[in-house]
Amino acid sequence: MCCCSIPAQFVRRPRKKFFHQLGRWKLLKEKNPDLIIGVGGCVASQEGDHIRQRAHYVDIIFGPQTLHRLPEMINSVRGNRSPVVDISFPEIEKFDRLPEPRAEGPTAFVSIMEGCNKYCTYCVVPYTRGEEVSRPCDDILFEIAQLAAQGVREVNLLGQNVNAWRGENYDGTTGSFADLLRLVAAIDGIDRIRFTTSHPIEFTDDIIDVYRDTPELVSFLHLPVQSGSDRVLNLMGRTHTALEYKAIIRKLREARPDIQISSDFIVGFPGETTEDFEKTMKLIADVNFDMSYSFIFSARPGTPAADMVDDVPEADKKQRLYILQERINQQAMAWSRRMLGTVQRILVEGTSRKNIMELSGRTENNRVVNFEGTPDLVGKFVDVEIVDVYTNSLRGKIVRTEAEMGLRIAESPESVIARTRKENDLGVGIYQP
Repeated sequence: MCCCSIPAQFVRRPRKKFFHQLGRWKLLKEKNPDLIIGVGGCVASQEGDHIRQRAHYVDIIFGPQTLHRLPEMINSVRGNRSPVVDISFPEIEKFDRLPEPRAEGPTAFVSIMEGCNKYCTYCVVPYTRGEEVSRPCDDILFEIAQLAAQGVREVNLLGQNVNAWRGENYDGTTGSFADLLRLVAAIDGIDRIRFTTSHPIEFTDDIIDVYRDTPELVSFLHLPVQSGSDRVLNLMGRTHTALEYKAIIRKLREARPDIQISSDFIVGFPGETTEDFEKTMKLIADVNFDMSYSFIFSARPGTPAADMVDDVPEADKKQRLYILQERINQQAMAWSRRMLGTVQRILVEGTSRKNIMELSGRTENNRVVNFEGTPDLVGKFVDVEIVDVYTNSLRGKIVRTEAEMGLRIAESPESVIARTRKENDLGVGIYQP
């Protein structure tokens, strides 16, 4: 069982369901003593001792940073008949043992860093995933080039705090996240780059310059803010102000006028007043978000916020969440309506969920578009005119296919590494110390 303690807050009802499921597996183990029961993920890191005390029949408990050790753990249990607990934070070892990249469509996710050093008061990530560890630059480029050679056209760079990436270059120097974005954009065959999740405190002007200069980087950004009240942000340990957040968005829109922004919000944080919530709504109006992931505060055990007095009435929390979500839904629909009649470039991901006789793909700004087309277009780009707007999707018609676009074809992984190093040696590349 692999469990997450972040989006599905591991409290109350989820905790009860978790141990109920383990109890069902206990009955299976009583019938089959050779059955191995394992619990992994953030919950294992956060609740490992409690799991061992309450469910002693669990054989393996492993954290997200030790998943690569699972085969050895299984062999150990089989050989020694004793439980194994490994919720440690080995640094680069996990990246050294990633499986060979395998494309399962035109889009792929690539992990570039793990952990977080920010220690927001409500968040368990630093305690369950450890502090920030960046994957070396060459390893990332080689994996992406391998994916491109298999037909991947869009990569999504992943990390708990992805723009904090500070990876080692081949010559021992340290590269920034902006450097990495430029290098990935230079890989032939990769036509789109996304990344998630980022933090305002690490969102440098150099990254904004990449948005200005690099068309491969999509016009969509998820940048969590959590609250529009500086007082609440301080209680959250966010280390940025609402004004600083808005300054980032202003500079981003100067560099990329069509960029659309999504964010995270927590309502009902301990001590949040009506005035604090009104400041959040003011921020939402000022920024004009495209979408959000918004939640009612619920304390995670072991975090500083869990020791704060949760003094916001539940009814107020629910009302605030409803108001916030309704406002952002209105903004999202307004953004969608602006796209009506425009031509958007779509990466065709497969058949439509609504109609298997149609195709579906995403715009740069992350809108799902359904349209008529033939199966041979899957994995390719098409230009589509938006002809209708719905709550959760758009409808379009093809006006141009990829054959007319002159896009780059993929290069080999070896040539990517050789080219970037040669450009650096000649002093003309972007791979610079």
